[in-house]
Amino acid sequence: MVAAPAVDVRRWARTMSISSGAAADRHERPELDPAAARPTLGPEAEAAVATLLRLCGEAPDREGLAATPRRVAETLAALTSGYGQDLDAILRGAIFEERYDEMVLVKDIELYSLCEHHLLPFHGVVHVAYIPRGRIVGLGTLPRVVEVFARRLQVQERLTTEIAETLQRYLEPRGVAVVIEASQLCMSMRGVAQRGSRTVTSCMTGIFRQDPRTRGELLSLIRPTVGP
Repeated sequence: MVAAPAVDVRRWARTMSISSGAAADRHERPELDPAAARPTLGPEAEAAVATLLRLCGEAPDREGLAATPRRVAETLAALTSGYGQDLDAILRGAIFEERYDEMVLVKDIELYSLCEHHLLPFHGVVHVAYIPRGRIVGLGTLPRVVEVFARRLQVQERLTTEIAETLQRYLEPRGVAVVIEASQLCMSMRGVAQRGSRTVTSCMTGIFRQDPRTRGELLSLIRPTVGP
């Protein structure tokens, strides 16, 4: 009887793994167009961007600009996605009964939004504080609330108020404080061209508005960020 040739099990397993992976790639994974999965404002927005490019003196169909209308339509869809967000879904399941009654502060939440006057960005940080009245909210929910309102066409003053009033309405705490410090590109890239300037806005409700000591405690906690 002739002995069967020895099999290198490790080499066989490695070969099968590679061939199986290749087969899976060929037969089980559909070819995806990365752009197809991205939200977009659609063909009308793309046509509008192409028109703007022509009005600027450009040729929208040249190589460097051919995909620009699609990219801008996708970018604007992402930057205005807050209009389609459901605050109820975000907040209702993230509020918990808790007897804690001292200040809760989440500071330096990153902020990126679009100025509604010139469609130029403003960016900076948001500080959000509240004093519970028997209910707290998941800490990760506060940046999500900021994001809902930031991903809309905004002015910084309204954005500040919307965040504070939303938290006051859903949590019914003793008070809410929101402070935003941001750089406005509509001031630094155009017009007065004030590079390096920052705009600080605040909205205080309840005890933060009524009690100077509580407001002072908040400002002392965020002062290392906002400056002397």
